[in-house]
Amino acid sequence: MSSSDPSLATEAPQAAVTSERRLNPDLQEQLAKPYLARAMSAVDPSHPEGSKGRDSKGMSVLQQHAAFFDRNGDGVIYPWETFQRLRAIGLGSPSAFGTSILLHLVLTYPTQPGWMPSPLLSIHIKNIHRGKHGSDSETYDTEGRFEPAKFDAIFSKFGKTRPNALSEDEINAMLKHNRNMYDFLGWAAANLEWKLLHKVAKDKEGFLQREIVRGAFDGSLFERLQESKKST
Repeated sequence: MSSSDPSLATEAPQAAVTSERRLNPDLQEQLAKPYLARAMSAVDPSHPEGSKGRDSKGMSVLQQHAAFFDRNGDGVIYPWETFQRLRAIGLGSPSAFGTSILLHLVLTYPTQPGWMPSPLLSIHIKNIHRGKHGSDSETYDTEGRFEPAKFDAIFSKFGKTRPNALSEDEINAMLKHNRNMYDFLGWAAANLEWKLLHKVAKDKEGFLQREIVRGAFDGSLFERLQESKKST
């Protein structure tokens, strides 16, 4: 089929934003079935099978992301575990404490197995998909799978300075673009997540590299950061 076929166009002349925030028309040639959400692997063209050597333990990509904070591996995360893990990846005590409390206040009730709230603000990993917020990149679907095309679009749309990295200004542009109308909780949650990621994982020039962001989605980045902090 001809590439000039208008049914395949990703840019509309009367919608300038579609030209400003471009998609990758060659993604299907770079990665098998990029439209297929992956349940257990965070894949991209450089990692078609996900993070090398990583054992998913049968968990969704979103569950793997959350499981880093479950220190004893019992499937339930408590605020003190989150605090300790945030400290382990490089956050200072005040930031780690405040972030832990906020995360657990927001996520505890949606992830509970029943109707009763948890007095200890626990988060249940098996139900973490219920805590997915709006105004995000949609790289996680509503069941916690990883959407390769959505992940790729983060960089094709907003990686203007470097094709496989995001500057702080580009992150801010993405956050603004992803806002759903009146979704104030989603705006705040997305802002917190990306600003914290930038703080602990930016490179020396202030960029978030594509591989860093991919690793944040499946949690493998957190393990690498923890190990690097131990060795320093």
